This record gives sequence, C-alpha cells and structure tokens, in this order.
Amino acid sequence: MEIFLKILLVIASIGLIAVVLLQKGKSAGLSGAISGGAEHLFGKTKARGLELLLSRVTVGFAVAFFLLSLIVAYVVKA
Repeated sequence: MEIFLKILLVIASIGLIAVVLLQKGKSAGLSGAISGGAEHLFGKTKARGLELLLSRVTVGFAVAFFLLSLIVAYVVKA
C-alpha cells in the first residue's frame, strides 16, 4: 500500500510539473504581476480554451499532490 501511494505521489508531482510548464506566462515583471492580479480579480480577462483546461488540470494535480503527501506521511508514520 505504501509503495502504491508513493508511486501515485510521484505521478502527481510529475504531472503537476508538466502542466505548469505548459502554461504561458501571464505578464512580466513586478508591475505586470500587480496589474495582472487586479485584472484577474475583477474578471476583465477570462481564460478560454486551452488556458482554462490547463488551469483546471493544474488545480486538480495540486490538490492530488497535497492530499497524497498528507496520506503518505500518515501511512509512513503509522
């Protein structure tokens, strides 16, 4: 069971890395980060198509990675 969970954790981490690397940068520099965050907050730019899919897949892999990390830590400790 422990080995199976560790394999799932490695798959989730590699998937998360791959999906993050596939995404485009939103903006460059500190000023772009501030203005980009405001635009995202107020909904002036909406992701469509591939960007939306990659964003949702990234969230899925991140949640899976986080949960699997906690479960593996609990199983190893017990």
